[in-house]
Amino acid sequence: MSATSSWSAAPARPREEHETLDAARQREDQLAFSKDYRQCAGIEGTISAGVRVLHLRRSRYIGLAETHLQHVLTAAAMNLIRQGDWFAGTPLARTRQSAFAKLMMVPIPVR
Repeated sequence: MSATSSWSAAPARPREEHETLDAARQREDQLAFSKDYRQCAGIEGTISAGVRVLHLRRSRYIGLAETHLQHVLTAAAMNLIRQGDWFAGTPLARTRQSAFAKLMMVPIPVR
């Protein structure tokens, strides 16, 4: 790239792609989309918690019946964890913080 040339703007999208994307963005502003998205986000959060806390990615067993039993017991354990948090008054977390973000929140001791 020479000193006189500059980066050009991003190329325009084809008309069909632009119209499809515009329609999708308009649909996101509707109340029905918001309700559906909220439900999906809740399900994804539950699965994420199961993966982080109860190691749902791998089954300990080989075979459909044993794996199903593990899933049922894991779901029961998740419910017990949630009930324990509810009884203890633990507030629901909005977002999960990384270990680095938690470390940055710790006050630095003054000498």
